[in-house]
Amino acid sequence: MKHSTDRILTTHAGSLPRPDDLLEMIVSKSRGAMLDEARYAGRIRAAVADAVRKQLDTGIDIVSDGEMGKSSFLTYVTDRLDGFEIDRSPPKGSPFAQSREFKAFPEVYEELARGMRPPQGLVRMICTGPIAYKGQAQLQADLDNLRTALKGSDPAEVFVPSVSPTSLADFNPNQYHKSEDAYREALADAMHEEYRAIVDAGFLLQVDDPHLATYYVLHPELSIDQVRKWASKCVETLNHALRGIPEDRIRWHTCYGINIGPRVHDMELKNLIDIVLKVRAGAYSFEAANPRHEHEWRLWREVKLPEGKILIPGAITHSNVLVEHPEVVADRIVQYASVVGRENVIAGSDCGFASTAETKELHPAVIWAKIASLVAGARIATEKLWRR
Repeated sequence: MKHSTDRILTTHAGSLPRPDDLLEMIVSKSRGAMLDEARYAGRIRAAVADAVRKQLDTGIDIVSDGEMGKSSFLTYVTDRLDGFEIDRSPPKGSPFAQSREFKAFPEVYEELARGMRPPQGLVRMICTGPIAYKGQAQLQADLDNLRTALKGSDPAEVFVPSVSPTSLADFNPNQYHKSEDAYREALADAMHEEYRAIVDAGFLLQVDDPHLATYYVLHPELSIDQVRKWASKCVETLNHALRGIPEDRIRWHTCYGINIGPRVHDMELKNLIDIVLKVRAGAYSFEAANPRHEHEWRLWREVKLPEGKILIPGAITHSNVLVEHPEVVADRIVQYASVVGRENVIAGSDCGFASTAETKELHPAVIWAKIASLVAGARIATEKLWRR
């Protein structure tokens, strides 16, 4: 994994807005509609090529496929794992309905919910039998599409996101395994195959693990200490899933679940930072640009970043529609560089910009303007950190 040796490298958290016609196909497929599979596969392939080209044209150094073929960062594995059935019980509403945030600001979140259409692609599954990975063909198609899209280009690096065992277990109820620990371990064994295949294909693996940070807000009955104990077990399980994979080929990402909202109950990084650094990864990607977390760069004055590790703090955010001024982006980058070293900072985004295919909180034009500002800000930070 490359460090920022002579300039600040740029990346993002993975997902990008899908074209409208592809989005329509994804939603139809999630509802069980029969599609022309050859046409669908071709549209995904073209969308990946467009996403890679647009990232490179905008100036992003470390690119992804934009998760063009996925219904969401989480539920894309629905067809890749044996041992699950669709949860056909009546809808229970948003998983955040009983969270600390909704309880504190019910009127705010009810109003926000009225203005948003619930994503159709988030199909909840139930574990009802032994878990095994069967997604080799789907994964290979993703890797082939990305490899084809990269022909004739030379990005600094390329990464492929894959969901964590923790997020899978937290979203999909267990009715088969004797304990939640056993359930997560079975998921870890299955997902290990996907993780290994991504790295063996020559790409960086990014493990998407938002539930590690989100668990606290979702469970108001638990104390910080109880959540820390749970998170420590989850990291042990994740490390089991990552066994045998070189740490310097792994990026780890977390975020907080709610995008637009007051978010006063986000678990502070100071309460997780020691646990996060136990993840077997070469780089750590996290929210750092929105107003609830922008101050947390100061933590790294006291917490030592392990030798050889990289931070990917968000320098632009998905949590508001403002396009950050490049000077603001540069200031955020320089702050992190001042405490962990410029070579150990890659400028990223707080979260994916379309973590579910139907995410519409930010217009694509705003998203790409933010990404352009990220690139411009990294250039200013490079000038400040290397040239002056």
